[in-house]
Amino acid sequence: MQLGARGLSKRSQARHLAAVRGFHRFLIAEKHAEKDPTEDLDTPRSARKLPSFLTLEEVEQLLAAPDERHPTGMRDKAMLELLYATGLRVSELCSLGINDVQLGAGYLVAKGKGSKERVVPVGSVAVEKVQAYLGGPRQHLLGKRQSRSLFITPRGGAFTRQGFWKLLKRYALKAGIRKPISPHKLRHSFATHLVERGADLRAVQAMLGHADLATTQIYTHVNSARLRAVYDEHHPRSETAAPPRPKRRKPGA
Repeated sequence: MQLGARGLSKRSQARHLAAVRGFHRFLIAEKHAEKDPTEDLDTPRSARKLPSFLTLEEVEQLLAAPDERHPTGMRDKAMLELLYATGLRVSELCSLGINDVQLGAGYLVAKGKGSKERVVPVGSVAVEKVQAYLGGPRQHLLGKRQSRSLFITPRGGAFTRQGFWKLLKRYALKAGIRKPISPHKLRHSFATHLVERGADLRAVQAMLGHADLATTQIYTHVNSARLRAVYDEHHPRSETAAPPRPKRRKPGA
């Protein structure tokens, strides 16, 4: 099969091959063929796309966007700080109950995929902002209603993924971040910044709730790509390195 020669992507080649295999399985089942001619062919695998993330400067701009003079701003600040501090999935953030966060001990219990629970540490800044939110703004939003959800809307209901996504986009625009943004990009940023600073991959895997270490290892490739970019830009033997600046001559020299 010459699918690659026709300019098809690896993903398209895999779909074509799957269709041909399905057809031959049908022929064999109907006694119209004895063998699948594609059984010895390897399925083309697409290269894993490196996750997109925010720079530390962009994260700082985003986290500074909520107006903490208002109850909703204090809630939003707490949500953003907690998401970046823990790398939670947006569904995990929205499903947090008020008893899932142990601020005194500096950790929370996240309910991940398959209802699996994991303990995730929470940094001091996020702890401070969540405490400030619980100190009055949450009750202000609740009024006389009752809710076990940690983060609530002005109607007293739990946040939805779509609701938080809209909130995040609004703050990204306010912060001057023009690149596409999503809650998962903050999760990628959390992991990337940890790995860049030498965090142990097994620890990052545990915090993210990845079942397989290979899923976490993608962040080492992100770090390698950034190191390569720095090398190419600055090493004198790199073809793309900028020429050295000429030395300034002293007056009278």
